[in-house]
Amino acid sequence: MLRATLRSFFAHKGRLLLSMLAVLLSVAFVSGSLIFSDTVSRTFDRLFASTAADVTITPKEGISERIPSGAVRTLPAALADRVAAIDGVDSAHIEAAVENITVIDDDREPVAPSTGAVTIATNWYITERSPVKLTTGREPRGAGEALIDRDTADRRKLKIGDGLTLQAQPGSFKVEIVGIATFTTTNPGAALVFLDTATAQSRLLGGADRATSITLDAADGIEDTVLKQRVAAELGDGFELKTADEQAETAAAELGGFLDVITYVLLGFAGVAVLVGVFLIVNTFSMLIAQRTRELGLLRALGADRGQVRRSVLAEAFLLGLIGSTLGLASGVGLAAGLIALMDAFGMNLGAAQMVVSTRTPIAAYAVGLGVTFLAAYLPARRAARVSPMAALTDAEIAGTGRPLKVRAIVGAVVAALGVAALTGSALSDETASAASLLTLGIPLTLIAMVIAGPLLVRPVIRVLGGAFPRVFGPVGRMSQRNALRNPRRTGATAAALMVGLSMVGGLSIASASMTKSFDQQIDRTLGADFVVQNSNFFPFPQEVTETVQNVESAGTVVRLRFTPIGVTLPDGKRVETTAAGYDPQLDQAARITYAAGDTSAALASDAVAMAGDFAKDHRVRIGSVVTAEFPGGRTTRLTVGALTDMDQAGGPGTEGGLFMGLATVEKYLPGGQEAALYVNAASGSDPADLRKDLERALDPYPQVQVRDQADYKELVGQQIAVMLYLVYALLGLAIVIAVLG
Repeated sequence: MLRATLRSFFAHKGRLLLSMLAVLLSVAFVSGSLIFSDTVSRTFDRLFASTAADVTITPKEGISERIPSGAVRTLPAALADRVAAIDGVDSAHIEAAVENITVIDDDREPVAPSTGAVTIATNWYITERSPVKLTTGREPRGAGEALIDRDTADRRKLKIGDGLTLQAQPGSFKVEIVGIATFTTTNPGAALVFLDTATAQSRLLGGADRATSITLDAADGIEDTVLKQRVAAELGDGFELKTADEQAETAAAELGGFLDVITYVLLGFAGVAVLVGVFLIVNTFSMLIAQRTRELGLLRALGADRGQVRRSVLAEAFLLGLIGSTLGLASGVGLAAGLIALMDAFGMNLGAAQMVVSTRTPIAAYAVGLGVTFLAAYLPARRAARVSPMAALTDAEIAGTGRPLKVRAIVGAVVAALGVAALTGSALSDETASAASLLTLGIPLTLIAMVIAGPLLVRPVIRVLGGAFPRVFGPVGRMSQRNALRNPRRTGATAAALMVGLSMVGGLSIASASMTKSFDQQIDRTLGADFVVQNSNFFPFPQEVTETVQNVESAGTVVRLRFTPIGVTLPDGKRVETTAAGYDPQLDQAARITYAAGDTSAALASDAVAMAGDFAKDHRVRIGSVVTAEFPGGRTTRLTVGALTDMDQAGGPGTEGGLFMGLATVEKYLPGGQEAALYVNAASGSDPADLRKDLERALDPYPQVQVRDQADYKELVGQQIAVMLYLVYALLGLAIVIAVLG
């Protein structure tokens, strides 16, 4: 039986090779995603571990900032002298580093990473743990000098003597490049600009008495944890203290979000390859067994029992999965190398030589490859085992192809009913979380129901859609129609591969069109300003941008928007961490807000807040209710609910509630923030078209901000939704490739 199995396997190399490609693709995406994520994690773990100080002191962590406010948390710089005197501290260093900055070259082009990574301006000091070293020029001295990292200099073709403009929160200033620093470890992809410490404090933080953190190097023989305890005893609870390991762990957790996106995308491709590959392998083995009916019958006549025949088919599947998994694992290494090279091209220098293949990668690769083939070949193997010895005397296909489809009908109906019930519940649900859960359940259930019931639909569908084939194509059309009708199971399985891919792209295309239409209607309904001035990456911008816009002669009303993280304790006792918006009192001239109760003046009053009506109802909030609010830095206050809107609340963790308040209230509890947008109306007697030209001319020195009207906003939303569609089309393309193999 083993010799017969091996001879049978290698006798159909071409057909099995096509099935093997499906296994190869699914395994390649699984192993490639794991290798890439492990490589990035290990690389950055080494970076964080080698560069983190023994103990780092930062301002007390409060509410996480999901949407940037532009405010920089600082602590007193004099703290460095205080902690330097603690027993066990070898040295203490002030850090003045900010990310809310724009760097522009002499051509008025942003000096920023092409990957969308951050631009960091910080003070220059060198220790044994520094991630960079000075390789060209000299260190900065005084207010007009700076260093830049080598990768950014090469990418932007900058050299010593070139000028840069730094647009920081306190104001813009010019510097000259006097040196270039090179990374001694992995370049994480950021653009770095270094100033001397005094300049960084005054020009980035607004005062020589401020710092963003203080790093401590422990004396010889002093453990990090011991030094942390001593510093905590000296400073009390007003600051956040982290050892090198804790700092590295925090940085790695922040990196995890970036890795998750790439990993989920790759695993999505793997899932499609697995799903469509199952149909292909089922069909391959079904056809092979149908063609080998006489051969299997002869084996039974010679004494092979059902178990031997079943094991023979499963052994072929094992060989298929083993070879496909091995080749897929090798292809996954190549895919990971390609991703690493792509990251290198965008400025994140990982290095393929540091590729990490952990133990879990081959385990996952062979589990997926062998699991897929065994799962797909199990039903054909059972059918093969039922071949009678008498089949050796006939040319008929294996028994069972013409059996009634009652079981499929019952199971398909039950699964379809469950799927429809889940989708109906999703449509009727008032809560986003439960609606999303039901939708996630309903979609695969309805797809599975269609796959199960596919053979039941073959005859009516083909008779209708293929009814014209005999008349149009003659005998060939009649043969093709009857051949498709002859084995509904095989026809249904073949069609299912394409059905899954097409249903994905069809459903998400409809969803994207609906989302685009919905956003367009919302923009028309809510945006009342002629133009919106906003950063291209939606980050806050310096105050001087606001002043520039306000000084444009043709500009009338200018309404500022600023965000702040906030933690709100509601009357039902629940605490929600979210983001609130702050507006100027002229909000009604920039936006069309409809209220269920209250009005704009009440919403923007001092120490007042407005929120979405549905959110308020869920938490027993009414007009006049008082909520406890916590702002960054530990500032707490009590806010009175002045208005409830009847507009949909924003979705997603960190943005729920639709909270907004007066800009004066935001500035009172979170001073030093920056505007995220400006809503601008043309002055009386001015043409909006002229206002746009004036705004673009005035904002020419600030290439990071853009002027948009309603049409621009709609186009921007459409482009963002299109990115999701491109991914779906890529998934469909993969499904079609595998289906074509079938």
